[in-house]
Amino acid sequence: MRFFAFLIFLIVVSAACSTTTVYIVRHAEKMNETDTTDLTPAGYARAAALAETLADKNIDSIFSTPYYRTRQTAQPLAKRIGVPVVDYPAKPTDAIVERVKMIRGKTVLVVGHSNTILEIARGLGAKPTIGKIESGDFDNLFRVIMHRGPFRKSVSFVPTTYGQPTAP
Repeated sequence: MRFFAFLIFLIVVSAACSTTTVYIVRHAEKMNETDTTDLTPAGYARAAALAETLADKNIDSIFSTPYYRTRQTAQPLAKRIGVPVVDYPAKPTDAIVERVKMIRGKTVLVVGHSNTILEIARGLGAKPTIGKIESGDFDNLFRVIMHRGPFRKSVSFVPTTYGQPTAP
């Protein structure tokens, strides 16, 4: 009988453990400040670079705000790996944060905006050292790793870049 109780305990403990990886990026370079703007040629090149960078990361879900520039940034990866782009509202960020927090043991891409990507990372429990994303800064690629164990949760934040470096 003790063996079965121990076996059930092990099953419950292992089911409680998971690691979710969330990649967070700002949309690529845009033509102008309107909500319906497209990416620039440099933006399309950056979107292709994002697809190249994340193609082998086993992305299970792709989330984007409904703006053209964010969807165009996500689309090359979505097409390459056969995962649909799912819209989320740009503000408040609580909606996407709560949705991503519910995901267990998967790898996710979230495409947002300069004024939301750090907020999303913080909402997931990360502690970015960057205070602000500048208007001309498009090359950040943030990785938030959420490890959930049976007795505690840890979150790490790994800032990297992709594509052509943003001019200083």
